[in-house]
Amino acid sequence: MTPKANRPLPVTMAECLDRGWNKVDVVLVTGDAYIDHPSFGIALIGHLLEAEGLRVAILSQPAFDNPDDFRRFGRPRLFFGISGGNLDSIVANYSGNGKVRDRDAYSADGNPWRSSVRDKKNRRRPDRACLLYGNLARAAFKDSCIILGGIEASLRRFTHYDYKQEQLRGSLLTDAKADLLIYGMAERAVIEAAKRLSSGKNLDGIRGSCERLSPREFEARFLPDDEQLTRLPSYTEIKDDPEKFLEAEQIIDRKSRQYADTILVQKQQGGWLIQHPPAAPLNQSELDSLHELPYSRRPHPEANIPAYQMIRDSVTIVRGCPGNCSFCAISRHQGPAIISRSKKSILREIDAITRQPDFKGTISDLGGPTANLYLTSCKIGSCPRHDCLYPKVCPNLIIDEQGFIQLLKEASTRKGVKHLFVSSGLRMSLLLKTPTLLKTIIDHHTPGGLKIAPEHADDDLLVLMHKEPHSLLIEFIKTCRQIGRQLKRKIHFTPYLISAHPGSTVKEAENLGGRLKALGLRTNQFQDFTPSPGTLSTAMYVSGLHRDTSQPIHIPKGQAERSRQRKILETALKPRKSAKRHFSHK
Repeated sequence: MTPKANRPLPVTMAECLDRGWNKVDVVLVTGDAYIDHPSFGIALIGHLLEAEGLRVAILSQPAFDNPDDFRRFGRPRLFFGISGGNLDSIVANYSGNGKVRDRDAYSADGNPWRSSVRDKKNRRRPDRACLLYGNLARAAFKDSCIILGGIEASLRRFTHYDYKQEQLRGSLLTDAKADLLIYGMAERAVIEAAKRLSSGKNLDGIRGSCERLSPREFEARFLPDDEQLTRLPSYTEIKDDPEKFLEAEQIIDRKSRQYADTILVQKQQGGWLIQHPPAAPLNQSELDSLHELPYSRRPHPEANIPAYQMIRDSVTIVRGCPGNCSFCAISRHQGPAIISRSKKSILREIDAITRQPDFKGTISDLGGPTANLYLTSCKIGSCPRHDCLYPKVCPNLIIDEQGFIQLLKEASTRKGVKHLFVSSGLRMSLLLKTPTLLKTIIDHHTPGGLKIAPEHADDDLLVLMHKEPHSLLIEFIKTCRQIGRQLKRKIHFTPYLISAHPGSTVKEAENLGGRLKALGLRTNQFQDFTPSPGTLSTAMYVSGLHRDTSQPIHIPKGQAERSRQRKILETALKPRKSAKRHFSHK
């Protein structure tokens, strides 16, 4: 069935009947309010499956006290696709210190509660949403196929740390007893799974997926000395020795960045977790096509959703990041390969935005995980490391400065566009190599402060974070202020910082405050380190060991110490009341 232009996927059975459907092929479940916009994974996957001729319905923020909502569309012909949403549900529901969040940017009005009673049972998004949703789907239809996906499933696919429970947990696939887990950006794997289920085939061996096998099934499929297998420390070994957790995460990280043609296996409580090699990244034309599917670009049903208000008039121009920061899960989920959309596709999306009836003339962002990685490529094609920016920019990284400048120029002159900003994070080391682009962004495309992410100012701690040394920030600030003098304007910066990262003591916090203050930087953009699943920083937090040397490091775990470090930074770097925000012009 050919989808009609620019309309959201159905969220009720009445909407399905309006399309002439009396049953659906796929039900996609999400912990977010449904926003039919290409910045949201559930919309991407839903429209992609629809483009394959499948009947797809969205079950958004279902009640989780019983399985009734999961019966809304009947038993899906192919599968339930379960996602926690755009964030891991524990990260969405709790701060890094385990405090309940009173705001959910992915819910209507930012309200995480279904009623005035602030109880776990009344949250719009449950804790460990994939696990609970999977169980409810199984309760609704015992024989249904259940596939887990999205960032929560992706980062919890192996033994992982749950900071709310302060304990290690087994694979989400093992706990949920689902039929399959798709990790990373799921396009290729989900289409393959749908095709196999449509033709009555099994789901064995799909690239980009994980399976759970009983000991007998594992022995039947793999030989003990199979060279294709890489065995991770088991769940039991990690529980008994947290140092094994760091070892396992280092292997997963290395193999992920290599796009290794290797099967990772980890023994779980009652069986085995099998990760098949990753699916190949989309190419440019495939990424273009994905972002130009017929999205309505609006919430459905209509609602005031903060995350939507932030990105409604934004355009994703690049996917992936080879920065591999220790605290970041982008490389683990999106992958380190840089895929840039074509200029023509981006301009077509901008034209579509300008035709929206409530468009006010401002494109809020042309970006991605790191905006100025757009059009970068590798001189030698690729390498196993995919670590292009640390400790300095790789000499094989090709940067197309003029290509990005030309995109900004043409996008700014589209009919109806009054202002065009780059609001995504920018990598300072790349900007220093592209002075004309830096000047262009500062002069025409900066909304308020220039967003940068030094994260810290202590070189030893920056090594733990897998970030460039503090001298880079000093050089960058100096260069920007020189540009500011040329333009006869003051440059404002919005630096993002992490407090209480593994390895940080009160001394490092004091040094950070002092060094940034000496540079004339002020900010209220602090992030207390959150030991979320799927990062090497979390592995350091759990093991107490340095990521590179395996030597013991200080771990600020107690609430008192973490709060003290945060307070030091807030006191030293609090913005002056008299400071005025500067908004750039076209």
